[in-house]
Amino acid sequence: MTGMSNANTPRAATPDDASTVSTTLARAFGDDPMMRWFFPDDASREDGMRRYFATLFTRQYGRHGVCELTDAAAAFWVPPHALDKAVPDAETVEELQGILGDRASLFREAVEAAAAAPPKDPHWYLAVVGADPAAQGQGHGAALLRSGLAKADAEGMPVALESSKPENIPFYEHFGFAVVAEMELPGGGPRVWAMWRAPRPAAD
Repeated sequence: MTGMSNANTPRAATPDDASTVSTTLARAFGDDPMMRWFFPDDASREDGMRRYFATLFTRQYGRHGVCELTDAAAAFWVPPHALDKAVPDAETVEELQGILGDRASLFREAVEAAAAAPPKDPHWYLAVVGADPAAQGQGHGAALLRSGLAKADAEGMPVALESSKPENIPFYEHFGFAVVAEMELPGGGPRVWAMWRAPRPAAD
């Protein structure tokens, strides 16, 4: 087996990476049911999602989380001490509503639902991870997942995430996650699966 190439070795994202990160994630989530629900117009979806992820990165996760990227993927993590920042604050929600247009009320309801039911125990939270479809199968997403899980394991902390794409559940299960709850987003939105991973003494 060959070693991991430099192209999919995670590195910390900086403010200068905002354009790269947002473009990568917009491409990664182009077929995601939740993002297609928030951005139903095919013609404007990718541009809207670029602005959406750029806002999350620059206003929220880049300030309060751990953001990493490879040449074709990006991930946003929230460590235990910053879990109060896992859900967008009021100013960020207002900016995102401007991007979402007539879907803004649905987004606000989804944010409020997420804020109402967080796991109670201290944990790391994987807010976003995605790889450009053009690099699918090259290990970019897995590299970012291993990097974040190693940080959580080093602290003896569990990890939480939500998946809105059922095809991704087996991928997360491979890394030790299990589905602990299902919910439908308010307003007739798609289903979301909450997943949880207990800490491990060593990396996968």
